[in-house]
Amino acid sequence: MYKKIIVPIEMGTIERGERAFRKAATLLDAGGQIILLNVVQDVPTYIAVDLPPELIDNAIDDGRAQLEQLRLKTAIPAKVEIGRGPPAHGILAAAEAHQADLIIIASHVPDFSNYFIGATADRVVRHAKCSVLVDR
Repeated sequence: MYKKIIVPIEMGTIERGERAFRKAATLLDAGGQIILLNVVQDVPTYIAVDLPPELIDNAIDDGRAQLEQLRLKTAIPAKVEIGRGPPAHGILAAAEAHQADLIIIASHVPDFSNYFIGATADRVVRHAKCSVLVDR
């Protein structure tokens, strides 16, 4: 059905990401590609002053390691990619760069401020140029 699928995964909810990853494998055309993506959010400068300078580098390394571990655990072929910046922007940029035809994003349990599907998922749904599947 789909040739290129982006599966963004938040490290704090990797079990939801795993479910989305497995779903992506069932929707992938033969010869297609899944890109597992984690976007590491930059820390504002006024906060970064008090944090260790290697914090972002460690988050990037940790994200890559966890996605590689997920890929090996599931035995589903995928490319692992780490982005940097605001999550929604990173997801949309990756989808555009890879010319993805589907983004599968896991939703979280919403609070009052983002009751329907979550702030990041909402932004991705509204601005993506390809289809988006929100996994509840």
